[in-house]
Amino acid sequence: MQPGNSTSRPRRNEIERGRRIQMKNHFSRLASLLPTQERLALPALLDQSISNINQLKEKIEELKKRREQLQGDGDAIEDQRDGLISPLLAIREVGSALEINLITGVNQRCMLNEIFRVLQEEGAEVVSASCSTVGSRRFYSVYSQALCSRIGVETSRISERLQMWVHPVA
Repeated sequence: MQPGNSTSRPRRNEIERGRRIQMKNHFSRLASLLPTQERLALPALLDQSISNINQLKEKIEELKKRREQLQGDGDAIEDQRDGLISPLLAIREVGSALEINLITGVNQRCMLNEIFRVLQEEGAEVVSASCSTVGSRRFYSVYSQALCSRIGVETSRISERLQMWVHPVA
């Protein structure tokens, strides 16, 4: 017997015992992750774990494809819904000024030039105009005032013309 070998042997036994306990814990944790409750031998446990992992990978791929399909359908539905938003027109007279607010879908054509044309023809000048997009809606705000404050503008006529243009009668 060699003197250095006697002290290293118990140390190797401790290391091996620790490794076996660690492997036992790993296998126990692996068995707890599997859906079956029956106790399996280690080779059967490994085989079932591998097949379970493959099934889960396939399920993940199917779910990813389904999610992409549903997101694509959602985009198509949103595009259709954008086309169905009917324009909302609100005209408000504030003293000698006129405020026009228009809400449309994002995919609908711009109507600012038509609003400007009607205002100009009715004797009003555009003081300011803004356009903003929020989600699937576009908001237009136009502020105008009468070119000649003595004469003013006929709000009802402007409202009627813009309503006919926004909501044409078939």
